[in-house]
Amino acid sequence: MTQPAASATPLSDSTMASFGSTLPVPTYDRSGLTAGIVHFGVGGFHRAHQAMYLDRLLSGGQAREWAILGVGVLPSDARMKSVMDSQDGLYTLVSKAPDGSRDARVIGSIIGYLLAPEDPEAVIEAIAAPTVRIVSMTITEGGYCIDPVTGGVDPDHPALRADLAPGAVPSTVFGLVTEALARRRDRGLPGLTVMSCDNIQGNGDTARSVFAAFAQRRDPDLAAWIGREVTFPNSMVDRITPATTDADREQIAADLGIADAWPVVCEDFEQWVLEDDFAQGRPAWEDAGVQLVDDVEPYELMKLRLLNISHQALCYPGYLAGYRLVHDVCQDADFARYLLNYMEQEATPTLRPVPGVDIDAYRHQLISRFSNAAVRDTVQRLCAESSDRIPKWLVPIIRENLAAGRSIRYGAAIIACWTRYAEGTDEAGGTIEIVDRLRGQVMEAAALSRTEPLAFLRQQDLFLDLAEQPVFVQAYLEALGILRTRGAAALVGGLAG
Repeated sequence: MTQPAASATPLSDSTMASFGSTLPVPTYDRSGLTAGIVHFGVGGFHRAHQAMYLDRLLSGGQAREWAILGVGVLPSDARMKSVMDSQDGLYTLVSKAPDGSRDARVIGSIIGYLLAPEDPEAVIEAIAAPTVRIVSMTITEGGYCIDPVTGGVDPDHPALRADLAPGAVPSTVFGLVTEALARRRDRGLPGLTVMSCDNIQGNGDTARSVFAAFAQRRDPDLAAWIGREVTFPNSMVDRITPATTDADREQIAADLGIADAWPVVCEDFEQWVLEDDFAQGRPAWEDAGVQLVDDVEPYELMKLRLLNISHQALCYPGYLAGYRLVHDVCQDADFARYLLNYMEQEATPTLRPVPGVDIDAYRHQLISRFSNAAVRDTVQRLCAESSDRIPKWLVPIIRENLAAGRSIRYGAAIIACWTRYAEGTDEAGGTIEIVDRLRGQVMEAAALSRTEPLAFLRQQDLFLDLAEQPVFVQAYLEALGILRTRGAAALVGGLAG
């Protein structure tokens, strides 16, 4: 990680005021804030989204008892802890509009950071504190220990088994939070709210299922108490937030004079739809632009099946065809039309009515957002961890459309493109670095599909019985044949027609 220019001033509480003439900085007294939220997974998205919304409230004189204490659960999170400690939790947030304009500000809503592998006891006690009333999470789709075949909790997941061993020191989110909840119960304290902000349909319901299964194995009485005292609201979150690059650090240093080791750059669009189900109160998020609703499902289905799957639809053929930035893919007319066709013909028919949303306008807005050249989102970022995304997001759409006799050719093409991508070389012969928790499995299946065409599709842990569905198999093999003989651009061009 390249450090910002030496002439820039390091960001911290002691230097923050010096930037006030250049960009907005927190004017509220951070020393008097209380941590009411403990958040697991302090990455770019959390800092561009939940932490940003809370900073708005703090800037308006609200939510002083709702500041965020961040937690990292992986050894690799030590890097984030080092940065957050050195910068007193402060960071620069830069949102970029399609016209090239930028809005920068310093965010101050995170007031501390704990590293669980370094001090799990500190994390547990922080959650057990009476002042903490919300535990929130962005731990990615793969962090929930869900069996992709059954859709339920995997009771034999190694991480869960390890935390349930007698005398084990908790290391997972579920082990740490459950231990903290046990202490709250034993101390006569009320429960709290566990708020998932991950891209999972029914993310709150999923979190409830994992915690319930974990607690039941540990202590049935504790599981019953959690069932009564802890709420798990569902939510839909949306803001495209690419990984921070050295160029971002250098530009912030040059333009703003801030030496920020880990700024956040994102698009100017933002959305958060949240089920209003909180055990011990919440910040007045509605005053910061959050939509508080009774039923999140229509919004989350819209986002997952239009935005998230469109990302999967563009990334594999885009990368194979030589594109490396998302906006370049979506500024290609064939790719844009192909994405709209997928959204109109296969995703939209599976959606419920979404209150207050014009779906056709939303679809076209997505193409505009993806085409935002200022964001410089990478195609490779979208290709990562496919085995956590395709089974949860795309396979249910395909199965629903098969059952209804509707089109599945776009879904089949997306999986065919993943197959070709997982072979590990692009169409120019360049090596592809496959980033996936099942890297060995998917690459082996992709290689085997050269001689056994359905080998990739026969991974039942990813695709259930799709290899046994003749209509789907025909569309999949047709797309795979075009990819191997004529290339991704030809496949996309045919689907754009």
